[in-house]
Amino acid sequence: MQSAQAKPAGVLARWRAIPLYLRIIAGVALGLFAGVALGADAAPLAMPAKLVLRVLGALAPPLILLAIVQALMRAHLGGGEARRLVALLLTNTLVAIGVGLLVANIVQPGAWTTAGPPPAPAAKASGAVDPLAQFFDAVPKSIAGPFSDDGAVMGVIFIALAFGVALRGVRHHEVRTVEDLVHVALTSLVAILHWIIDFVPLAVFGIVASIVGVKGFHDFVALGGFVLAVLIGLALQAGYYMTRVRLQSWVRPLDLLRGVRDALVMAFSTGSSTATMPVTYECLRQNVGLREQSASMGALVGSNFNNDGTALYEAMSALFVAQLLGMHLTLGQQFTVVLTSVIASVGAAGIPEAGLVTMTMVFKAVALPTDYIAMLLTVDWLLDRCRTAINVMGDVTVSCLLDGKTRHSGGESEKLLNQDTNASPP
Repeated sequence: MQSAQAKPAGVLARWRAIPLYLRIIAGVALGLFAGVALGADAAPLAMPAKLVLRVLGALAPPLILLAIVQALMRAHLGGGEARRLVALLLTNTLVAIGVGLLVANIVQPGAWTTAGPPPAPAAKASGAVDPLAQFFDAVPKSIAGPFSDDGAVMGVIFIALAFGVALRGVRHHEVRTVEDLVHVALTSLVAILHWIIDFVPLAVFGIVASIVGVKGFHDFVALGGFVLAVLIGLALQAGYYMTRVRLQSWVRPLDLLRGVRDALVMAFSTGSSTATMPVTYECLRQNVGLREQSASMGALVGSNFNNDGTALYEAMSALFVAQLLGMHLTLGQQFTVVLTSVIASVGAAGIPEAGLVTMTMVFKAVALPTDYIAMLLTVDWLLDRCRTAINVMGDVTVSCLLDGKTRHSGGESEKLLNQDTNASPP
């Protein structure tokens, strides 16, 4: 999907040259300073975060739709191995969400403090025209919204400008098949998403300043508890993976961790399980010694559908915000969170910052205010890396389970080893 992104130049190139985590840390630090300095006057600074969330909410449905369609079109599935792969992926994802809900219900990080409604810009005078508010209202809530009977012309213009610029990067791409068409559409949406990610540090600055200025540091106490709860949940999920590997495959857990450590480190450093796929496959084949079919089914095919860490994070985020607001999610609503998280996580491996994109869908499914996602932006960079590592660990676990309890002979490395043994003198 890199073809859709033209090489940035000038200020944008220098901005992107700074690692995202440094930009976010700077945004948090400057936001804290601005919030303390401005006090309640910092409330309007939340507008960039709300704008980012509005666009993310508009992009989420078509992104997930096209990502799932492309993943299913490109997946090479067939036979009993495919059915077993689907069963393993579904089981792991359900366990991950269950672990997330369990930890969130026990730790209850959102109950560590109380929160009022999200900070809002100061009320404007009666009859006054606020150009900033008018601009915000003109941004469409969904891509299809401006094309309805009561759609705004400005919304159509925004969509036309965004897709017009994004499609310039793939204007020479030949469209000969349905798969090509899906690829071009998804590539253009991902290009737009990258632009939105460029604004995330500014959104972090605004939301931190507005929260600190209006409500102080109380919300960040609960946010620290949320980070702790997510890390506990991810650690429990990792323990579940290693237990399944020990009981249901021939691979020893410690040997597996040593063999795929390069893939796990790359997943943490890049925050992308898609970019890590080739490394994961190579580690499973060369270092662990799995069969080619098992390694490819788990690492290459399964990674397009396996986002256990992301699903766990979304479920915990929904409960955290509900606890923060003093809302009680019933078992039926928690089941809705489970169902939406499973559906949203399918095919999201290739979407940058997939957790932020799909979280808007999970929140809307149980009527939670998406404004609070902005607060999670302050810690999402770190947690994104952690949950991506768990996603990759889920891929290697599935590969090991597909390989079975007996180590299969006949691999290329084993053949070379046998040849060397036979050629050596007695």
